[in-house]
Amino acid sequence: MRIREIRELSADDLRQRVIDLKDQLSRLRFQKAMGQLDNPMKIRNIRKDIARINTVLQEIQKKEAK
Repeated sequence: MRIREIRELSADDLRQRVIDLKDQLSRLRFQKAMGQLDNPMKIRNIRKDIARINTVLQEIQKKEAK
């Protein structure tokens, strides 16, 4: 997910996306523990997407506070 795509979404959509990504991350971690994960880079990419979304959410909150 690119930052441009993230910035186009509303704050509620972003919060829902974080919840979905965290759920997906936990499933991937479980698969990794079981030895069934085919691409371990998926975990890294999801963590980075979560960080990007959280950054944009913080920017939105700062704009609303002003």
